[in-house]
Amino acid sequence: MSQILTVSCKLKVSQSQAAKLDATMDAFVQALNWVNQNTPEKVVNAVKLQSLCYYQIRARFGLSSNLAQQVCRRVAGARKVARQRNRPVKEFKRRFVTYDARIFSFREKDWTVSLATVDGRERFELAIGNYQRGMLAGSNPKSATLVQRKDGSYSIQICVEAEPPKQQNTDKVIGVDLGRRDIAHTSEGDNWNGQQLNKVRDHYCRLRASLQRKASKGTRSSRRRCRELLQRLSGKERRFQTWVNHRISKAIVSRAKTTNSAIALEDLTGIRERVNQQPR
Repeated sequence: MSQILTVSCKLKVSQSQAAKLDATMDAFVQALNWVNQNTPEKVVNAVKLQSLCYYQIRARFGLSSNLAQQVCRRVAGARKVARQRNRPVKEFKRRFVTYDARIFSFREKDWTVSLATVDGRERFELAIGNYQRGMLAGSNPKSATLVQRKDGSYSIQICVEAEPPKQQNTDKVIGVDLGRRDIAHTSEGDNWNGQQLNKVRDHYCRLRASLQRKASKGTRSSRRRCRELLQRLSGKERRFQTWVNHRISKAIVSRAKTTNSAIALEDLTGIRERVNQQPR
């Protein structure tokens, strides 16, 4: 059984190509919102959505045939997820475009990708390192997602099929207990304390609360500076938490590989409801 891996690659984009990508992303997101607002919410089938609004999408937003189909598939997928969570689909805000094999191609000999835009096909060089080259070498990707980052750069998230490593049978097991005070504690005696992490999270919590108060009061210039600082801080705590979790998980996996052991994790069903009731 194969697995799908996502390889994120930065694009080298000229000024003229950036204008085409911007126009394509704007048209794609506008089409998503238009389809979501002008079709019955109960329709969650991409084929039915396509039959309802395919020609309107092409006429209104200038998208190609395959991009118009991607709009319908994206809206249908979002509605299915929203139905499972018992809530409506919110407005699409993020600038992105999804591609399939008919409007996207990867060429290994010069490490480039070809993408369809509202102004024809364009070829882009990939700014990637050895890790991405190793993942893409010899592959034939069928789908990708074009994304614009906060700093204005463009990246393409390429989906690659890969065979998972063969599972090894072993009698050794490393048990991992997960928690809030101790992030992880293994049966081998390894322990990662969450005290430093909680201090960082408490710091950002107090800082955000202070800036939010100041952003609603004070002079006009001070309110503006507080809003700018809040924007710069956005996601910083989340990235730090992700980095800490990554370090811990890598250490546990490395220990298991060294000792040829399996990993048994604690059952965390309902932990969000239990833990999040406690004050930080």
